[in-house]
Amino acid sequence: MATIAVLGTLDTKGEEHGYVAALIRQRGHQTLVIDVGALEAPRIQPDIPRTEIAAAAGADLAAVVARRDRGEAVGVMTKGAPVVLERLRSEGRIHGVISLGGGGGTAICTAAMRALPIGFPKLMVSTLASGNTAPYVGVKDIVMMPSVVDVAGLNRLSRVLLAQAAGAICGMVEAVAPPAADKPVVVASQFGNTTACITRAREVLEAAGLEVMVFAATGNGGRTMESLVESGLVAGVLDVTTTEWADEFVGGVLGAGPTRLEAAARRGIPAILTPGCLDMVNFGERAGIPEKFAGRRFYQHNAQVTLMRTTPDECDAIGRILAEKANLSKGAVTVLIPLGGISVISAPGQPFHWPEADAALFSSWKRHLRADIPVIEYPGNINDPAFAELCANELLRNLGRAGARRPT
Repeated sequence: MATIAVLGTLDTKGEEHGYVAALIRQRGHQTLVIDVGALEAPRIQPDIPRTEIAAAAGADLAAVVARRDRGEAVGVMTKGAPVVLERLRSEGRIHGVISLGGGGGTAICTAAMRALPIGFPKLMVSTLASGNTAPYVGVKDIVMMPSVVDVAGLNRLSRVLLAQAAGAICGMVEAVAPPAADKPVVVASQFGNTTACITRAREVLEAAGLEVMVFAATGNGGRTMESLVESGLVAGVLDVTTTEWADEFVGGVLGAGPTRLEAAARRGIPAILTPGCLDMVNFGERAGIPEKFAGRRFYQHNAQVTLMRTTPDECDAIGRILAEKANLSKGAVTVLIPLGGISVISAPGQPFHWPEADAALFSSWKRHLRADIPVIEYPGNINDPAFAELCANELLRNLGRAGARRPT
């Protein structure tokens, strides 16, 4: 029997949270009802009151209520809820969390869920779940379920959907993954234009007894990979597809933030770095590309994705950034450069083949790189099987230098 946190603004959505809590208990689990409302009295009795949440935020709830400032109240609860929820998890008092919310409730409760580790069951039923959920999910595994109707009373539709949500969180806490071999974990970055490279490298690494987790280099994928490296669960990093830095620097839609490439470097995790897909900057439909990029070289990947070729000047600047990130490394890191193309479409004869741009990228990276960091140049394309095998074997070599210890 598990204990599931039922987290919500009980002043406005108490009835709905009480309904879900009762259904969870009917399925044989316990509940811990937590109130993150503020301005009005809770409509059901919580197990953990809002005063405890406010205290965790260092706030005087009575003073907040007296000012009747909803924005301030949401801010206080958004700060305190993550502290309380993570403490409950670390103490073993909860085994999953569910919440129902509109705008304010979703902001508060997903902030709390983001404080919890990946793998801990999290379900958010929200009026915002059908839109852009990236600000609420972040790099965590929060399940966002559309409420369809507003979370405003129980009716013939909401009863069905909330009952399904209660069943879903129960199923999540009951689920147990089959046992698997305890292997060291390697994370790898991939794009469609480097899939062949990662596929072959993964085969080599798995044959050597490693478990490989592949992340799409789509901004959120890179941030998630960095977060996992920071967690201490990763033994090595195969960062073949560093393309997110092209978007970050030039202004595309798939940037991963200014700390991309730093997690492994700062933690001393053995790593391989290559310039995968730094020939391209990602945009949506062609009509939505900013006017300042008029006249640039474009490639229509599909109806929703337009790629723009990076210029020699941009590549020179990106090379310097990659070197600065690599220079932070406390562990074994190797830079591998495929001279015959850094993506499928930058190979000779392909739309983004631009030797001068590639040369600017490579020379800048090498020029600004720490002298003790090895650089290996390969004459062919990034997707050649031989290059993939070279990447995998160099990572194995770096893991050997680090003692190939399992992460703790």
